Amino acid sequence: MRCPSGGGEGSLDRLLPSVSTSLSPRKRTTSQCKSEPPLLRTSKRTIYTAGRPPWYNEHGTQSKEAFVIGLCGGSASGKTTVARKIIEALDVPWVVLLSMDSFYKVLTAEQQLLAANNDYNFDHPDAFDFSLLVHTLRKLKQGKSVKIPVYDFTTHGRQKVWKTVYGASVIIFEGIMSFADKELLKLLDMKIFVDTDSDIRLVRRLRRDITERGRDIDGVIKQYNKFVKPAFEQYIEPTMRLADIVVPRGGGNMVAIDLIVQHVHSQAALASAHQAQPLPQTLSVLESTPQVRGMHTIIRNKETSRDEFIFYSKRLMRLLIERALSFLPSQVHIVQTPQGEDYEGRTFHGKRQITGVSILRAGETMEPALRAVCKDVRIGKILIQTNQDTGEPELHYLRLPKDISEDHVILMDCTVSTGAAAMMAIRVLLDHDVREDKILLVSLLMAEMGVHSVAYAFPQVKIITTAVDKKVNDLFHIIPGIGQTLSALLI
Repeated sequence: MRCPSGGGEGSLDRLLPSVSTSLSPRKRTTSQCKSEPPLLRTSKRTIYTAGRPPWYNEHGTQSKEAFVIGLCGGSASGKTTVARKIIEALDVPWVVLLSMDSFYKVLTAEQQLLAANNDYNFDHPDAFDFSLLVHTLRKLKQGKSVKIPVYDFTTHGRQKVWKTVYGASVIIFEGIMSFADKELLKLLDMKIFVDTDSDIRLVRRLRRDITERGRDIDGVIKQYNKFVKPAFEQYIEPTMRLADIVVPRGGGNMVAIDLIVQHVHSQAALASAHQAQPLPQTLSVLESTPQVRGMHTIIRNKETSRDEFIFYSKRLMRLLIERALSFLPSQVHIVQTPQGEDYEGRTFHGKRQITGVSILRAGETMEPALRAVCKDVRIGKILIQTNQDTGEPELHYLRLPKDISEDHVILMDCTVSTGAAAMMAIRVLLDHDVREDKILLVSLLMAEMGVHSVAYAFPQVKIITTAVDKKVNDLFHIIPGIGQTLSALLI
């Protein structure tokens, strides 16, 4: 391994001072802390009061920080590919991929001119906003929402709209200078160095910068020889000694990736034993009366006409909302009838009102039923879509009342299969200071997987549905499911 060149601009003073520091016994990870209550088993089986993932305690609140994996390596070494393969192999809810490329500093006018001529060094530690990066990663590790800048490599500046990301169970942070700051290193539970041959890295960088960033071949080669290669030798390659695992050949090394995944599972105790449990007590399923059973027979029948499907689905939704309202707190309220007699009734007990929140777009189908039984109810909306690269849900649109924190929230999603979107929506509500025990998740149909996932992560959320089906297929459709797509209800 080459040593850093002496006397160059910038030094390794950001790094931990010696190899011996990095080789000392690693501190106990958050999932290993003996002072905290048991998280996996209290008897012979996992239970909901003590079987949540390591970032929740027995009360359902976050007691453990997310497990952070740091991925370092030269430019175009395959860090992002390794990260995506780890995400795919981990197969656990809530993995966030955070790229160091988002944290380049905004260039001055003079620096913009240098960048236009390929004379600005983007491969130097001073090119990154480490203060913002450490602040962002620390908040994300604590399970809080963060706003991440979106860097435009064609203009060398940040876009006006920043991306909002909510808490995670595992965070994969990748970048060329991932190990180049002492405070940043303290946040990493596992450090991985991706070691790829320099010729391969050059070819990849040429392809990427020309096709994705609008550079010309001469400029890329000039930048590589002047900045990229020297920076790798001076700032990046020496940090390989800090890594817990070195991955040769990048994303093609599945043996190394499998070992990493096994280690993360063992360290973070990301168990899935809850899937085999009985349905949780926080679940309430509409009583299967002959009428309810009959309506399910109609909406599940593939031969049912669109008009009938809409009519009986909406009727079920109305019953479902009525059932959900029965879980809201009430108190005795005495009124006088027109005959002058007292009547001991009940009234909603709460300082604030009820707010309905739809998970777009299917959740909107339940809004008419809510409005029909709750006068002047407020409606919020959350749009969550799956990232095609990571397979994880992402927040794309949010509209909530500013004073929602004291409300009882009826969270509506027409069907819940894996529970990923519902869990993210709940995280969004919690981030807006809505109490977990004031959230009611209401869905026309749910899969057992989704019920377990939501109850496992958020044991104080009440789950109300008309039916729970056993399985989810490879396309994440509920089996046996219903006869038509719910898009009919959106027209």
